[in-house]
Amino acid sequence: MLNIPLLDIVAFIWFLFFWIGYSLFARRKAKTQHSLSSILCTLRVEWMNAVVHKEHHIADAALVGNVERTVTFFASSTIFVLAGVLTVIASNDAFVRVLEQIPFTAEQSHGLVLLKLAGIAGIMVFAFFKFTWAVRQFGFVSILLGMAPSISRPTVEKEQREAFSLNAAKVLDQAGHEYNYGLRAYYFALAYLCWFVSPWLLMLSSVIVVAVLYRREYNSRVLRALLATHGYEPGPKQKGDL
Repeated sequence: MLNIPLLDIVAFIWFLFFWIGYSLFARRKAKTQHSLSSILCTLRVEWMNAVVHKEHHIADAALVGNVERTVTFFASSTIFVLAGVLTVIASNDAFVRVLEQIPFTAEQSHGLVLLKLAGIAGIMVFAFFKFTWAVRQFGFVSILLGMAPSISRPTVEKEQREAFSLNAAKVLDQAGHEYNYGLRAYYFALAYLCWFVSPWLLMLSSVIVVAVLYRREYNSRVLRALLATHGYEPGPKQKGDL
């Protein structure tokens, strides 16, 4: 029976707490404070509002297609990473010998190393599902752009245009969120790799990843630039802000 040290169990729970906790925190915080997620949601709604007032949607379809190709690249890369992890699992003994050569690496059994490799494989599977679901949703947006009510169709009522733009923006926003979840899995996978060296390093790297994500989401230069397009300032949302 595999004997997992208590410190490793604590480190893994710590890792999951920061990953899941930050995801829940970011979703809740975006409702009350300006963030990349909130401003991008606003911009997506405005984009779809502009779509229904255009005669042609060629440029819009090209923009969605460009993002879709980027997400597809990550999905394909995830498969290659997963294949690499499975290869390492197959040669676990050689991998353990490599770990033993790394300075300050904690002593660990072959079974524990296999368990850690299975964990990184699980993270890659999670990221793959997120990326592929995002690709499908961006495809849905392409379909919506193909049937979007345009200015050349005066028979379409104003309410229909507004309903279309709002719901198309929701689909686009959901696709963006799934893409973000996949990228976040990559960030935490990098932190997870530190576990092969030391459980203490895993806990430290988890904190560092959350700090980096928080800074980029709520206090980055690009956020300030995006907010400035609407006259907003970083921080809590004011009355009247979207």
